[in-house]
Amino acid sequence: MGCPCCKKRKEKNHLTLSADTIVTPVSFSISKDPEACTVHLLGRLDANGAAHLWQTLPTQISKQRTADTLILDLEHLDYLDTAGTVFLFHLKTAGESSGFKQVLMDHLKPEYTAMIELAKTARQTDRKTLQPSDLSFVETRGEKLSVFMAETKEFITYIGEITWALMTSVRHPGSIRWADTFLVAERAGVNALGIVALISFIVGLVMAFQAAIPMQMFGAELYVANLIGIAMVRELGPLMTAIVLAGRSASAFAAEIGTMRINEEIDALTVMGLDPVRFLIVPRIIASTIITPLLTIFSNLVGILGGALVITSMGYPIISYYNQIVSFVEWNDFMGGLLKSFVFGILIAATGCIRGYQTQSGPSAVGISTTRAVVTSIVLIAVFDGIFSIMYYFLGI
Repeated sequence: MGCPCCKKRKEKNHLTLSADTIVTPVSFSISKDPEACTVHLLGRLDANGAAHLWQTLPTQISKQRTADTLILDLEHLDYLDTAGTVFLFHLKTAGESSGFKQVLMDHLKPEYTAMIELAKTARQTDRKTLQPSDLSFVETRGEKLSVFMAETKEFITYIGEITWALMTSVRHPGSIRWADTFLVAERAGVNALGIVALISFIVGLVMAFQAAIPMQMFGAELYVANLIGIAMVRELGPLMTAIVLAGRSASAFAAEIGTMRINEEIDALTVMGLDPVRFLIVPRIIASTIITPLLTIFSNLVGILGGALVITSMGYPIISYYNQIVSFVEWNDFMGGLLKSFVFGILIAATGCIRGYQTQSGPSAVGISTTRAVVTSIVLIAVFDGIFSIMYYFLGI
């Protein structure tokens, strides 16, 4: 049982809602006389109405070719939007294609005039003139150089900000988010043990097999151990580990920070008074700097084990392989490789974070940033590896 007043109020609201939802459908009628063929449009000519009459009405117009003039009577239109305007010009085109020499719009209401004129102007615009002119070779090179210089300047600016944030964090270790640092170290380091072990083992195995072929000509297969030891410790261990982390960790850093950039989470950190560089980038760089040398040591050991498998298969005892490596590989070789991996870890994390920080808006922005992070990391790794090689050569290391 309810109050009669409440029932009346509900009925009133229901009637009001029903009245608001009534939509007059669009309809048409065609009248003919010797001078003109007139199409009378009634109701709402919106997207639904235009879709309903898009095929039917032009077909009817083509069958009513009894005069030279086609008149579109808009007097009884209750509503007209851009979709309906496009449909009117579609009717005009259909009438001209059917042989009418003249197509007119009659009884056009003043509120629809601006929309009709805008559509007419758009139809008369030559689209070819809107296309940008082709740039010359010099202009194209100059534009790309300008973009490259702007990105380089931005990259250097971020490096400065990251360096200052790292220096500040070292002076105040308590401000470092150690929980996130250890979490990133686990994802970038511990979870990467499998792929690093696989690649390092295969590299050591393949390199030992390839080196054993020419060594057999001199009966010096055991000296393959010297090659495996020095190559893994000085070059291949740090390099292969860095490349794996560039494809695995740099891309992850860029995707994470890029997504935060698009979702405006970085702006939210700034609004809350938190420095995004110290909050997001510093933990990742510290984690990568710690974990890369450890993974490099692991990679060295696994690569040397791969070479040991080849040497033992040739009949040499494992102790001979071990003694050969220990007597040939020096402490300076080991520390030189660790120094490389330390720098590589900083490059990988910084590059991934910076590329993520540079993410623009758009559906493919995160993918572009991820790709750029991996490519830039690998390029920087190769460049700095060459610099270290030249330095070690002149220093006699």
